[in-house]
Amino acid sequence: MLQIRWHGHSCFEITNDVTIVTDPHDGRSIGIPAPSVTGDIILVSHNHYDHNSVKSVEKEDSKIITDERKRTIGNIQISGIPAFHDNAHGERRGNMVLYKFTCDDITFCHLGDLGHELDEKTIQLIGKVDILFIPVGGNYTIDAEQAWRVIHTLKPKIAIPMHYRIEGLSIPIAGVDPFLEKNKYKILKVGNEIDIEKDELPKEPEVWVFTL
Repeated sequence: MLQIRWHGHSCFEITNDVTIVTDPHDGRSIGIPAPSVTGDIILVSHNHYDHNSVKSVEKEDSKIITDERKRTIGNIQISGIPAFHDNAHGERRGNMVLYKFTCDDITFCHLGDLGHELDEKTIQLIGKVDILFIPVGGNYTIDAEQAWRVIHTLKPKIAIPMHYRIEGLSIPIAGVDPFLEKNKYKILKVGNEIDIEKDELPKEPEVWVFTL
């Protein structure tokens, strides 16, 4: 049984025997509560302060991953895929890494601060995805409309919006509503955490909205 929990912004915790934490922030510098988790594996998509606060979630033997190298840690396979934080090949905001990882036979993809729609090569590198974490708030990342185009391209079973405006957040991005208004899928409001197993993945695609 896997548990997924949201710590705000782009920071998620995926736990079974091992805890994976994505794009940690420190809470304070973006106006929301700090993550209350320590990660065995910490994935950092790029080196911006709202995504790279490793010290907020690390413990003595945390494995910190910031590059594209393929690796297997325990029974978790992780690979990074190069992408950009803007639509000008990284000229404005630099490069970043999209992470694909498989845990309990469920394939996740975390799109970090993706700033552009995906080209054919990237789509093939990502391949099949069960659960997709996707930024939707615009301004620094793709916006609601672009996010939907990416979702239709990757066809995940579950799309989880992230990097959008929530109460207290001091970063000027849109809320989740413009994204949900364009939605054709079933929406599940899952609260702060949810358990999932491979055989519970939906047959028809869904959007899962977390709250803090």
